[in-house]
Amino acid sequence: MVQVHCNRLGRLFRLALICGSLIGASWRGFAEEQENPNAPIVLHAARLLEVDTGTMLQPGEILVEGELIRAVGTSVPHPQGARVLELGDTTLLPGLIDAHVHLFLHPGAEDLQTVEESVPRRVIFAEQAARTDLMAGFTAERDMGTEGAGSADTAIRDAIDSGLIPGPRLRISGNAIDILGGHEDANSYNPAQHVLSNADYANSAEQLVEVMREQHKQGSDFAKIYETGSDKMIDGVLHTPYQYTAVQLTAAVEEARRLGTTVAVHAMGEPGTLYAAQAGVASIDHATQLSGETIRLMREKGIFAVPTFTILDYFAHHRDSQDQAAAEAEMLDFKIREFKKQVAAGVPFAVGSDVGPFPHGTQARELSLMVQYGMKPLDVLQADMIHGAKLLGWEGQIGELKAGYYADIVAVPSNPLDDIHVVEHVRFVMKNGVVVRQ
Repeated sequence: MVQVHCNRLGRLFRLALICGSLIGASWRGFAEEQENPNAPIVLHAARLLEVDTGTMLQPGEILVEGELIRAVGTSVPHPQGARVLELGDTTLLPGLIDAHVHLFLHPGAEDLQTVEESVPRRVIFAEQAARTDLMAGFTAERDMGTEGAGSADTAIRDAIDSGLIPGPRLRISGNAIDILGGHEDANSYNPAQHVLSNADYANSAEQLVEVMREQHKQGSDFAKIYETGSDKMIDGVLHTPYQYTAVQLTAAVEEARRLGTTVAVHAMGEPGTLYAAQAGVASIDHATQLSGETIRLMREKGIFAVPTFTILDYFAHHRDSQDQAAAEAEMLDFKIREFKKQVAAGVPFAVGSDVGPFPHGTQARELSLMVQYGMKPLDVLQADMIHGAKLLGWEGQIGELKAGYYADIVAVPSNPLDDIHVVEHVRFVMKNGVVVRQ
């Protein structure tokens, strides 16, 4: 018994020594940072990808001063007092961008959570989602509608910008905009209960403008409009009724231009996708079906398609019934065939996952799926970072590792040009010059 007791004491003593050394190391790192919190930082890794050219620098170094990148190369100046972070066998990339997220949604019954959960409760979930996405390497996102929480995303964006909570740079829309009885209306509920829509109603061009002005007053950065729905496959044919005419969408685009913002549309197929392209929206999200004329207009006007494969892939495996899963799988198969045609036709793409109904922090799978279904890894990275920065209105500020850009930087294991899946395993995250994950 004495021997056992002594062994236990020995183990506890060794554990205390280990914990003490770890705490000491952590405290020394914290103390060093506090002594000179504004010290320049040099990141050193085995590789650095120049996303615009596809050139892989080996090794790669980045000098960060304050919130900006000051130098990039195989070797950069090491100012006196700079902290050098050795990131080993990783590749340095710009921070990932998700152009289609829902911070106010989580896995589960989407229609019920928007009805049963209070807005304050959903704000708490949104704060946690923002942090999770950032830790997964997403340093910038576009929140595509709060699904009935109004302008609550304004508070999330502003809290992130002021440093109160961690999260990506955000562009937000508040509620999406929909017609009466449209895609996000509570059509499956008892009409006598008057369950509210998850979107703001607008049934004419005049009402679109009025709603956009109210949302802009409440802090929105852009307008998200439902252009098609409900969308479903019937006997192998995509049925996707449009909600607004090209003239009505043009009024919205013109109002957005007056406000200095943009319009993004949920549009699965024709003719809604054509009407959106004719109006000159910034992005057509989902974009499952695009006619030749729609593709021509998108190339001509620089309108991005945002495929959102991950949401369909997730639901093809996570629906409550086999019939529901089969319906999602049928839509996904149709979408893959159409996507390959779009890639061959030169459609401009950005990357968005529709995360929310599936777990936040896992949406880098979108890049992997886009490669799996026909794009080259470099093309997908350019769509995510360069096109994503342009779509979100931060072109020339994020999306590339260049001097003068914000220091939004991630490190991934191995080489993403050889294996795009490594973006699903981010090991280091810096946003705005601050290390948030190492």
